[in-house]
Amino acid sequence: MRKPIVDGAEVSIDFPDKAYFGTFGRSSGFSIDREDDGIAMKLIRGGEDKRVAAFHLHYYLLADMIAEIARAMKSGGQLDDAHREQLLSASEALVAALKPHHKKAGKHKKS
Repeated sequence: MRKPIVDGAEVSIDFPDKAYFGTFGRSSGFSIDREDDGIAMKLIRGGEDKRVAAFHLHYYLLADMIAEIARAMKSGGQLDDAHREQLLSASEALVAALKPHHKKAGKHKKS
């Protein structure tokens, strides 16, 4: 499912002999899909200057990246309230999604 980008992103890929750079703003969108071995992410820019940046991150790499984001956030000083609250809400949703879901078993009376 494609969701709108409410802020922005820049993507840069550097090779020894060339570089690619793309921006994705408010007229762009993104999608995130769970796969068996990781997360597939796409940044999508439509229109005349169409482009797609796609990433597949395996779960261990994703976990390492989240831990590094936490480290960088902790060492970087305070964020403004609006950004901090948005990141906190998204982080709490991730934690809730990762917790095991236990089905409530029906209670059976012993005869």
